[in-house]
Amino acid sequence: MKLLASTALALAVSGTTALAAGHAACAAGKTLTDGTLTIATGNPAYYPWVMNDAPESGEGFEAAVAYAIADKMGFDADAVTWVRTSFDEAIQPGAKNFDFNIQQYSITPERDEMVDFSMPYYTSAMAVLTTQAVMDAGANATLDSLKSLQWGVVGSHTSYSMLTGVIQPESDPLLYNDNADVNAAIMAGQIDAALYDLPTALYLSAVVVEGGALLGQFPAEQSESPDHFGLLMEEGNPLKECVDAAITDLTESGELAAIEATWLAEATGVPVIK
Repeated sequence: MKLLASTALALAVSGTTALAAGHAACAAGKTLTDGTLTIATGNPAYYPWVMNDAPESGEGFEAAVAYAIADKMGFDADAVTWVRTSFDEAIQPGAKNFDFNIQQYSITPERDEMVDFSMPYYTSAMAVLTTQAVMDAGANATLDSLKSLQWGVVGSHTSYSMLTGVIQPESDPLLYNDNADVNAAIMAGQIDAALYDLPTALYLSAVVVEGGALLGQFPAEQSESPDHFGLLMEEGNPLKECVDAAITDLTESGELAAIEATWLAEATGVPVIK
């Protein structure tokens, strides 16, 4: 016997409500502040991950994902509190001032020894950020062409292992404290190129790095990319199972893909490095 449309809709709504209630029960008593979900992001936080450095707006891919996860866990938007951390500060072992941190953290075995990660909420290819002047001088989307470039990198980022393990440049890469220093070095002509996740590289080439250009992106089979981004949590955080359940629901329902399409749709059309 077929269900009437209204009955089917009612059952679907009931199922969604029950699911949210289940996640809320899972999270009860496991957050830093009872009834509040404390989320951390970068200082500052950049487009397209967070728009206008305002995660509380829910605009930008990671801001939108954070609120979607919070909602699945039973937290209304006004029950979400934001704090800021540096990338390296948050990844150190020890107590945290947040329930989870969303800041493009690639999940690696080394990091997983110090902190906990959720299941991935985004998978990104890595791309080569350079300048049009470097490309005009002959750099192109081939692995051989990349070896002769002078590279800059933040030593604690996964791009370092990608650079030394896959590209293997002829000269040692120059090490910098953070991405802002890397970008400044590109603009000053101290280095030729750097590696970033694709959406960030698109933004930097268009807005931050004067004369910036994207040389290409790496296919998954040729590199340690794609990077799998996970929410970072204190080691042993009991909230992890609740966060993973929320991400699973968002993935299976198609909501996560819809958020990605909204905020990261432009991350296409970049040549593949061969």
